[in-house]
Amino acid sequence: MHDPNFRRTVVLIAEHNEAGAMGVILNRPAEVTVAGAVPELEELGEHDEAVHLGGPVGESSVTVLAEFADLDAAALLIDDDLGFLGSQADEHEHLADVVNRARVFAGHAGWEPGQLEAEMEEESWIVEPALREDVFTEDPEGLWSSLLRRKGGEYVVIATMPDDPTLN
Repeated sequence: MHDPNFRRTVVLIAEHNEAGAMGVILNRPAEVTVAGAVPELEELGEHDEAVHLGGPVGESSVTVLAEFADLDAAALLIDDDLGFLGSQADEHEHLADVVNRARVFAGHAGWEPGQLEAEMEEESWIVEPALREDVFTEDPEGLWSSLLRRKGGEYVVIATMPDDPTLN
């Protein structure tokens, strides 16, 4: 994918239906911390936890992907206890009581109906099933290469290529 919004990204597709698709980019931590950008969500992570750039849609909005202790706090579950924190979460005195762990994103990725399918037909994306460890990785910058190595075969070579091989 040559689009700079998605070049070498790992995208977790959270919802895909006739209305389109929605997900978050897992491997783009920002320079700003959750405590600095969204202090009301600071209790969801470590003090220096980074906000992640979730995608080019709604970049000024906050999206929280979480592993829930209380499933009622989820607006959308995508796997067992993994999903997105709902707006009703501010009814809870302590978010840490309803969430086991979380990642805070600025924005998200989105596709119009048929758009993602067309990109898949063009083989613009490499598909690999997500693992929970991918979502909450402590090494987001290394996630793209790690997933390609896990996929194996020719993808291992791609994982080691520099961003621009012509500069090598």
